[in-house]
Amino acid sequence: MARETYIFATEYNRKPNHFFRNLLIFILAVALMGTVANAVFSYSLIYERVPVTVPNLPEEMENFSILHISDLHGRRGMGSAVRKALGSRIYSCVVMTGDMLGPGGELDGFLELLQALPDGIPRLLIPGDEDPEYLDSYAHSGMTARADWVERLEEEGVTLLDEPYLMTRGRKDEARIWFVPEEIYTMNPESTEITWQGVLNRLSGGDLSPDQAAQRRVAEYQLSRVRSIREKIAQMRADDIQVAVAHVPFSGSLSETLVSWTSRTDIFSLRQVSLILAGHYCAGQWRIPGVGAVYVPSFGWFPDDSLIKGKNYVGQICQYISPGIGSSRIYPYMPFRFMNAPVISSIELTQKEK
Repeated sequence: MARETYIFATEYNRKPNHFFRNLLIFILAVALMGTVANAVFSYSLIYERVPVTVPNLPEEMENFSILHISDLHGRRGMGSAVRKALGSRIYSCVVMTGDMLGPGGELDGFLELLQALPDGIPRLLIPGDEDPEYLDSYAHSGMTARADWVERLEEEGVTLLDEPYLMTRGRKDEARIWFVPEEIYTMNPESTEITWQGVLNRLSGGDLSPDQAAQRRVAEYQLSRVRSIREKIAQMRADDIQVAVAHVPFSGSLSETLVSWTSRTDIFSLRQVSLILAGHYCAGQWRIPGVGAVYVPSFGWFPDDSLIKGKNYVGQICQYISPGIGSSRIYPYMPFRFMNAPVISSIELTQKEK
């Protein structure tokens, strides 16, 4: 008997098409592997040694080592990794170039990091653009001009770098190195002192509200700071080493402008700076291995790495930009580090050509 056929029946031996299901599984697997790889990579702290040649470096300063850390952004869980990376190494000082606190000014992650740092050496901090203001012009719990978070960090041995800081070496302290906040190279101390004296004069009479009292404390602090800056600049010698400390790196045009404002005989001048330390860009936050940063607001798509991390030169001045540890809010659509390992750096000064 002939087999019956049905015109509208589906062929019973047709195999189902699993292309889209398999594609979805593949995409999900790649996404999962990428997530796991990024999680491992982004917590794999890199310790970087960076030799910097300073031709006029005093012999006593040879191998002066600066532990450079930047852009923690309050990230927690990094203390043990930092402690392991540092081991028993010895440093001359620690310089932290800003954005170390959390988005709301949280200190927990920063305090955890501080516990992992070597004891007994200077810990210098310059605030970043995402850190809270370090002077509080509104009534607060303390009776000083500085914000409460600054007072808390000072208890942990941190020095807020808002004026030049001197370190010396040698039997008679004849070898000297200054760490200078970058803003001072653009400051006119004389006119700044006049400005703050005027503010203080306006807040001197009658009863003051709590906020006005806080503003008066800020004016007194700023006036004292500017006078201290003037005194320290007057103490500088031609053979002293100057290190400029910034949060946002210097551009070539800015450095050229600041150098042009001064003469070769000026002792305190950006042209006398041997090294600039900075951070800010977090190495681009999202990176593609073998390619580099995807996007940086200041520079656009796929910028050259020399603009955002590592050692470069602005004019004749060596600048080191820390890749940082945490995630910056300057990347609103890239809220975490992607294929971008955190980095801490040992900056080692030497007379030798590298």
